[in-house]
Amino acid sequence: MEFAKRLQPLQSNVFAEMDKAKAKALAAGRRLIDLSLGSADLPAPSHVVDAIAQSLYDHSTHGYLLFHGTQAFRQAAAQWYEQKFAIAVDPETEVLPLIGSQEGTAHLPLAVLNPGDFALLLDPGYPSHAGGVYLASGQIYPMPLRAENDFLPVFADIPAPVLAQARMMVLSYPHNPTSAIAPFSFFKEAVTFCQQHNLILVHDFPYVDLVFEEIDKEKQQNNYSSHSPYSPHSPTSSLAPSILQADPEKTVSIEFFTLSKSYNMGGFRIGYAIGNPKLINALRQVKAAVDFNQYRGILNGAIAALVGPQDIVKTSVEKFRQRRDAFVNALHRIDWHVPIPKATMYVWAKLPEPWSQNSMEFCTQLVENTGVAISPGAGFGKFGEGYVRFALVHEPPILETAVSRIAEFL
Repeated sequence: MEFAKRLQPLQSNVFAEMDKAKAKALAAGRRLIDLSLGSADLPAPSHVVDAIAQSLYDHSTHGYLLFHGTQAFRQAAAQWYEQKFAIAVDPETEVLPLIGSQEGTAHLPLAVLNPGDFALLLDPGYPSHAGGVYLASGQIYPMPLRAENDFLPVFADIPAPVLAQARMMVLSYPHNPTSAIAPFSFFKEAVTFCQQHNLILVHDFPYVDLVFEEIDKEKQQNNYSSHSPYSPHSPTSSLAPSILQADPEKTVSIEFFTLSKSYNMGGFRIGYAIGNPKLINALRQVKAAVDFNQYRGILNGAIAALVGPQDIVKTSVEKFRQRRDAFVNALHRIDWHVPIPKATMYVWAKLPEPWSQNSMEFCTQLVENTGVAISPGAGFGKFGEGYVRFALVHEPPILETAVSRIAEFL
């Protein structure tokens, strides 16, 4: 039996190898502390669950859901963006529901790439960004993210022959796995660059709300208002601006948002694309050939999340901030010094000697010997080698226990 050549780049998966190592540790009787997956352990808001539960008994929600039936959700998404970023959004032409933002990043290349076209991707970066390009028979040019550049790509380093064949650039800030943030000036530069080179600019935006320093700033503003220098409408002061604030006319840009992180709804698989109407329509054509929309009850829950009380967001961010502080302090106590992340649910750590260029070996041996599972930097791309990613998906006492086991291993 022969399979398509496009599957060949997808066969190597370090995360599958990590799953084997975790299974081996469990078989040996290790008590697993899994810090390898960015899947929040916090529950979805109760009013969201209630909205979904009530939908189950409404038989009108049990059938196929076509585009027109998603109108209420699209309106809620447009309203959310307008309130958060002061961007006018047309819910009819500029919003598309997705089965998680990963569906968008995986399917959009099918709409914009011809075989052999280049996509410019962050390296290290989220694996599905590359997977979608491979499935579209495109080529990948990795844009290196280095600590000395604050984990931002340098557009001037992209070779002219690559640019001549390139059709799209994918960014994602706050960034997984490095936890880096990008200033508004960088997004402006990216928009200008893509306009000049006729590139589609894709921004994967799952960690828009998981920003720690903005919460601290807000607490310091006793008279917080829309005129505050930390207003969410001010992209120059925000640590997590939208790409659409840098491209308000939506000339080249599309952004993907998921409710997985902000509202702890990862398992419900609901997100949306927002941006240039031609790109939205092209992605809609691909989606129509692959699937229908999500179950209407899940969309009802998502609407409740977007338009309802936002306390859950602040509560979740505060929990992850406490976990970040406890975990980083514990690492520092064992002389593993890492920078303090300003955003996301991750800690990106440079490996100590003698593991500095063998993240996979470090991670497999660590989990087999201690039961602590983390992600090897090499799994996120060539330039992720030498690092590991910790996901802060447990409470501080468990995180501190994990660090104690790591200390014994080292």
